[in-house]
Amino acid sequence: MPLFPPHLPRLRRPNPGTATPQPRADANQGVAPDALPTRVVVRGRRIQDEVPSSGATAAALLKRYRPLETRATGGFGSVEVCLDTRLQRRVAIKRIPLAAPMSSTPTAVRSAALAEARTASMLQHPNIVSVIDFTYDNAYAYLVMEYVDGMSLEEFLAQVDGNSLTYDECACIADALTQALAFAHENGVLHLDIKPANVLIDHSGHVKLTDFGMATLTSAAGFGGARGGTLGYMAPEQLSGEMVDERSDIFSLAALLYESLCATAPFRAGTPADSLKRIEEGVVIPNLLLPDIPEATEDALLSALDPDPSGRPFSIDEFAESFLDGLGDAREGRRSLARIIARLTRDDEEEAPEEYRGAAWELDPAEGWWGSRTKRARTYTTGVICGISALVATAYLLASSGTIATAALAAAAAATGLAAFIAPQIGSALLACALVMTAAGATEVLPLLATLLVLCPLFAGWWYVWGRTHAASSAVVAVCMAAALATESTPAALVLASPLATYLLPPVAAAASCAMGAFLAQLAVAAHAAGGALPGPVALSALAEPRVLVAVIILAALAALASMGFERAAARAANGRGQSLVWGVCAAVGIVVLLLFWLANPMENTPLGLAGPVTALGAGALSTIILGICVYLLGYRKEPSEGDRS
Repeated sequence: MPLFPPHLPRLRRPNPGTATPQPRADANQGVAPDALPTRVVVRGRRIQDEVPSSGATAAALLKRYRPLETRATGGFGSVEVCLDTRLQRRVAIKRIPLAAPMSSTPTAVRSAALAEARTASMLQHPNIVSVIDFTYDNAYAYLVMEYVDGMSLEEFLAQVDGNSLTYDECACIADALTQALAFAHENGVLHLDIKPANVLIDHSGHVKLTDFGMATLTSAAGFGGARGGTLGYMAPEQLSGEMVDERSDIFSLAALLYESLCATAPFRAGTPADSLKRIEEGVVIPNLLLPDIPEATEDALLSALDPDPSGRPFSIDEFAESFLDGLGDAREGRRSLARIIARLTRDDEEEAPEEYRGAAWELDPAEGWWGSRTKRARTYTTGVICGISALVATAYLLASSGTIATAALAAAAAATGLAAFIAPQIGSALLACALVMTAAGATEVLPLLATLLVLCPLFAGWWYVWGRTHAASSAVVAVCMAAALATESTPAALVLASPLATYLLPPVAAAASCAMGAFLAQLAVAAHAAGGALPGPVALSALAEPRVLVAVIILAALAALASMGFERAAARAANGRGQSLVWGVCAAVGIVVLLLFWLANPMENTPLGLAGPVTALGAGALSTIILGICVYLLGYRKEPSEGDRS
């Protein structure tokens, strides 16, 4: 069986005469020792290096952990997989010596580095390996970290075909690492040792960056090279011992991503001087190795690998925006990583665990339950909503005249609904045409012309700017018309349309679509009440009555504000600041709809009566529930635009 399924082709490798991958240096050539872990085995038994007696604090902490296996040992520390006997979970404990055998580093320097490492390792982010506890004694520091069940990027690249990533897989890795580094930089923490061995990928394809703060501790303890980094990935200013900043991490990340795509680490060398020389010479242009690499990705890599820090992107966000532009689908890359890791890590004699069979799936709050499982969940949802709404609205408009046969009515409604599902933009246009045809049946010529002169340009302008570019805009208009016709109440339409506009559309599009939906809903209700006709005076009053215009303007403004609030809440959640504001906006939308319900009530011919307060409260609660369901199923990610399925 091939390692990669047919639908996941590997990247094309360079021609033999184009470039030669650089050999990996060993630990004796200046690479940080922890980059090349080793095990010593005598007669089947692993020999551990002797551990000096721990201090009371460290000994008390380590008593609760039972060792299970050693994952890595080397000159700079070891990693043990242990069982937390108190919480019954696996953890990884990294033991780090605080001084090399021949180190002359002052104790005060090591203490300062230890404090910095402890602070840096406490970063909390979904793409950063969490540190559960941190302690030390007179000889070692101990980091108790979350256990990541999977493999490192270094191991992954060594085992996959071509020793490289696909564009989708690289987009997944880059997206996760840039988010982790952006969070660290915002908190004043540099990594300074970004390399494939410090990038961990679990069985679900989730990517995490580890060893924050270890570069400083490595250097202070007397291990490794300048500032504790790894040759081949360190920026020139880090190699030279000069001032480092966020751009040093950007350089290291770009070197890692270049290796992941092009299967060669261009700056790996035996000594810092050789590595500096390679950096000054520059890299092989990526499109010589990968002719189909996106131009923006190539430009971002070359800029980030500039020997002069002033030539690199100023922030990790700036680099991420350019590098990921058109590179690939990060979600599909995550699924691919999970599938391959499941194959690489299973035993030859055993089948892959049941949870890793088929497509990998893990709940991503930004995408929601359905969005995490289905790539085009929002597209399909928009199509279904628009299709059903167009079917209902068409059926009501055609049935109101009473002159169309049932079979013909059903066929016309079904055709309209199907067209709206395939391309919501077509659905909204068909509904507008149905209204125009209804108005054309009126006998008053002058009012009819006046109605068409107002309605047609108004709808055409909206459709050209928003309806044809945002599938969700057409869906909102269709929902307004269908709900208004089914309930003979325009405010009832707002209960459904407002939360959808808030969730699916950017502020301006939400305002324009809600306003257009309210106007068309008014005309549709008037046509249905008039028995399938749209008398000119009724149409003009629906469009030009002052209280209607005021209500629609306020409606549009509140829809825009609600959409803007949800947009900011989604951005806050995406930056790892929690989802509390997202759910707060969901509740606020209910209050907005309650106000919209009352504002739209003057457009109705009959008052709400005593049931008004209860109905309005119910409408607000229903709107909050609808938006909450959207967030649960499709996530909090705010999508500015959607295309059709044609």
